[in-house]
Amino acid sequence: MTSKVVLLPCEDYEENRVYQSINTGIHLLGGWETIVNKNEKILLKPNLVRKAEVERAVITHPVIGGAVARSLKEAGYRDIGCGDSCGVGDAWKVMEGTGMDEVLERNNIKIEDMGQGSTVSYPEGKIAREFFLAKPVQEADAVINLCKMKTHALERVTGGVKNMYGCISGMHKAQGHTRYPNADSFARMLIDLNQKIRPRLCILDGIVAMDGNGPTSGDPFPMKVILMGTDPVAVDSVFCHLVHLDPEMVPTNIYGRRMGLGTWKKEEIQILTPDGEISMEEAVSRYGREDFRVDRRKQRKNMWNWLDFFMKPFQKRPCIDEKLCRKCGVCVEACPVEGKAISFKNGRNKPPVYDYRKCIRCFCCQEMCPHKAIHLADKKE
Repeated sequence: MTSKVVLLPCEDYEENRVYQSINTGIHLLGGWETIVNKNEKILLKPNLVRKAEVERAVITHPVIGGAVARSLKEAGYRDIGCGDSCGVGDAWKVMEGTGMDEVLERNNIKIEDMGQGSTVSYPEGKIAREFFLAKPVQEADAVINLCKMKTHALERVTGGVKNMYGCISGMHKAQGHTRYPNADSFARMLIDLNQKIRPRLCILDGIVAMDGNGPTSGDPFPMKVILMGTDPVAVDSVFCHLVHLDPEMVPTNIYGRRMGLGTWKKEEIQILTPDGEISMEEAVSRYGREDFRVDRRKQRKNMWNWLDFFMKPFQKRPCIDEKLCRKCGVCVEACPVEGKAISFKNGRNKPPVYDYRKCIRCFCCQEMCPHKAIHLADKKE
């Protein structure tokens, strides 16, 4: 089986240009009618991790959401909502001021409340047998994944597969990090989650991506592409190739293929562009960026996964830059560890302090910090 991934060059977020690109991509995939039925209830799932200026490339750009909504509406689809279970705040607050709330309102798209949910069993799961899914996810017939091209401290990159984690409601996301505390177990859980939800389409916003200290504290990086496909693993694999990262280094890719969600192997991926089909090598030559800052260090051997406890002193750990820290406490609130691995033990007038004996290296603190004050370092650094 071959997975199709559409690669669409797109210079910027000019509304009509993005809309035309989205329509071209849908046409190359066979049209909306091959993806969703007219009578189905559709949920658009962007990446709205927390409130941030659109220019920082933290969230899915509003123009992407607007273009998809407009394309669906003009194709005759009516029952469409949009939402995300955000890391900080709710979807309304994160969208407000970004322009996404305006484009959704313009297209008569309902902003869904993802704060309420319930436990849904998944006996077929390889590692996760149940999920606390947001109510709109459970009620939707079809989920369309509007993800963002970014680096990620735990999984190296976050794209199509990782974005589905926002379908889990509220603090249950944080609890998931304690149940699946390393990159491999967390990746396997994400594959089970994707298998349960089965998003119909993945649209990856890479017009301006984020490199460096992602997924929220990195820097905007103009990749100038949109990737689309029904296989989120294949979409993430093309993303990896474009930033000169071996797809086999990304746990969600490895387990995605192994557990039957999709494929990361280039010989099993067909790349379509508005000018015709191209090879992976051509895609990298035309649109790849070797200067994209992402962790390209070789993957640990599987045997080390059994020795996480003993390896902790040698692993990367979150560190606070005291000059950037504003003592807001978001990192403390985000820590999912019972008893907290980070606290204001020296008082609120000083930066929080880590207890690395408790820290599970989930990097929720680094992901949620709104001031770019937390980075990763090894013990020597």
